[in-house]
Amino acid sequence: MSDIQKVKQLRKSTGAGFKDCGSAIKEADGNIDKAVEILRIKGISKASKKMSREAKEGVVAVNGDEKKISLIEVNCETDFVAKNEDFINFVKELSKINYLNNSDAEKLKKSKMSNSKTVDENLIALISKIGEKITIGRTKTFNNSGSKNFNYLHTVVKDNVSKLAVMVSLETKDNSDILKKFGKQLSMHIAASNPLALDSGSIDKAIVVKEESLISEELKNTGKSDDIIKKIRFGKIKKFKEDNALLSQQWVMEPKKKVQEIIEELSISDLKIKDFYRLKIGE
Repeated sequence: MSDIQKVKQLRKSTGAGFKDCGSAIKEADGNIDKAVEILRIKGISKASKKMSREAKEGVVAVNGDEKKISLIEVNCETDFVAKNEDFINFVKELSKINYLNNSDAEKLKKSKMSNSKTVDENLIALISKIGEKITIGRTKTFNNSGSKNFNYLHTVVKDNVSKLAVMVSLETKDNSDILKKFGKQLSMHIAASNPLALDSGSIDKAIVVKEESLISEELKNTGKSDDIIKKIRFGKIKKFKEDNALLSQQWVMEPKKKVQEIIEELSISDLKIKDFYRLKIGE
């Protein structure tokens, strides 16, 4: 990728000006991720978070029920192909096979499809027919004993195929309509709020360390004393953790309350969030 292409990509992702992006790319020796950090430290970037993700087209398909559920991502080069009938039919059948194989990638590739050919063989044929690179991406299956599964699809392309999918596994013996409503709403909340972990202590330490480093750089040239900077940094990290941990996030349906408070108000004594998974094309 040429420097001018990198600058264009950086501008699109951060909203920064052409000159600032050009300088950042030069300072980062052509490394786009590093350039994003440079812009953020300088207070120029408007959306640096986006560049830490790899942008691809494609779809996500979900298959299953309350007892067992799985999802699979299939990528392609353009949104046009992501809506192609042959592509969608392939994804839907692949989703069923992924469910049966518990998201085991090797078993999936070797599994036979309805035409008696393997997934790999059908994938090659589809690539040849459509003329675009198509790959099988991320997969996940929840099959937790004693748990009930819920899901939410956003930007649905067709049936169980969408651009964003969320799965939630709730551990409880309760089977009330209240639980089912909460399971659906929690899935919607996760789709909108994109938590990094269940609680602040479970957030990947590498992510926290990187955030601390970026905050320190942002505050370095503010002219404030070390004690003040330390307090500000502590407050910012605390807020970062709260904003990115599911239980401490503001409930999307009622922002004045935290997710933890909503769970407590349900009065389901044995209710626990066993697991959750969010997958969005382009992230």
